Amino acid sequence: MPGTRKLGRTSDHRKAMLRGMVTYLLENGKIETTVTRAKEVRSMTEKMITLGKENTLHNKRQVLAYVTKEDVVKKLFDEIAPKYKEVNGGYCRIIKTGPRRGDAAEMCIIELV
Repeated sequence: MPGTRKLGRTSDHRKAMLRGMVTYLLENGKIETTVTRAKEVRSMTEKMITLGKENTLHNKRQVLAYVTKEDVVKKLFDEIAPKYKEVNGGYCRIIKTGPRRGDAAEMCIIELV
């Protein structure tokens, strides 16, 4: 698991939340969240895209063990990863959008480049 941020969650809750956010990001292309969560999501998303660049059964099983939807895994291997075939990392962009109204947490948009 990359990063050491605890995000104020128990380890099970944190892993489940990150898995869901990575799946949603790969499915839709962008999400809005806090900056610290986005940094954790970015590291895991980039690992999944790197695995998707090499279309082997082993890599598919590794991605399926983390991403929660099979159709998102298919999309990753068929559409997303081939776009980044010549690129070495830097698949996600984080754009800060300012503080959240309720608790002034720093918000951002994370999207696939």
